[in-house]
Amino acid sequence: MTKNIMAGKENCILVPTDFEEQSLITLSQCYNLARFTKSTIYLMHVFEKVEDKSNATQQLENLAKETREKSGQEVKTILTEGNPFVEINKAIENLNPVLVFIGLTSTFSAKGVLGQNAFRLVRESEAPVITIRGKVHRDGCKTILLPLDLTKETREKVGKAIEFAKYYGAKIQVLSVLNKSQEVYENKLLAYSNQVKRFIQEKGVECGNKTLRGKNIVEMINGYAKEVDADLIMIMSKAELNLKEYFIGTTAQQLIGTSEIPVLSIRPMVRKDTTAFATPF
Repeated sequence: MTKNIMAGKENCILVPTDFEEQSLITLSQCYNLARFTKSTIYLMHVFEKVEDKSNATQQLENLAKETREKSGQEVKTILTEGNPFVEINKAIENLNPVLVFIGLTSTFSAKGVLGQNAFRLVRESEAPVITIRGKVHRDGCKTILLPLDLTKETREKVGKAIEFAKYYGAKIQVLSVLNKSQEVYENKLLAYSNQVKRFIQEKGVECGNKTLRGKNIVEMINGYAKEVDADLIMIMSKAELNLKEYFIGTTAQQLIGTSEIPVLSIRPMVRKDTTAFATPF
């Protein structure tokens, strides 16, 4: 079970790093949330060859010192040998962080945290994961984009979006996306979108909503995120994929793999029924 981002004085944020530019950009994006949640920042590096340990130790110590100075927060380090996916997942299980920050290159490389393990890590993490790909990001957050569908999982992220919005003083933009095969559900989705909008507004957060129809859901989300100048896209990730999804990729995987805007992925709770439509609150 994930922590409430504002709960507890034992909070921590986990930031795996390979010391490359994108992971350093990602690290800088965690400072504000670390301060707000009073979280210790755990810098983690996984090396795969024993001969890399000495150099990695020095790099990690230097980065930890710099991070303490810039963030003003307590910083701890984790240095371990092995497979990045396996070791990072172990750290998540042990630390139960409020958030994990992962930097992604413009394309998935074949190694390390930035490789094919990246989405698997997002999908299987018990903690919420923010993936950051673009080079330039606002210091803060003015607009949170909340794509919706009719599954029960998607409504779990509404409360998290409100939480983030209140911290940043941000607006939430609800986006309902439909492709041709989903038009039969349009009236339900529109009603649900309006219901979510009212709920968010009742919590004291500015909220707008929009419906888009088209062929490619990922392209619609990415395009609209740029249109509203979003700083964060919030999605639910799936813990398991069927064989077809492994080949074509889920919407979540495609979005994480293409968005230049940070994506916050939340793993849904285990449910027996994940498709029935009911009131979300």
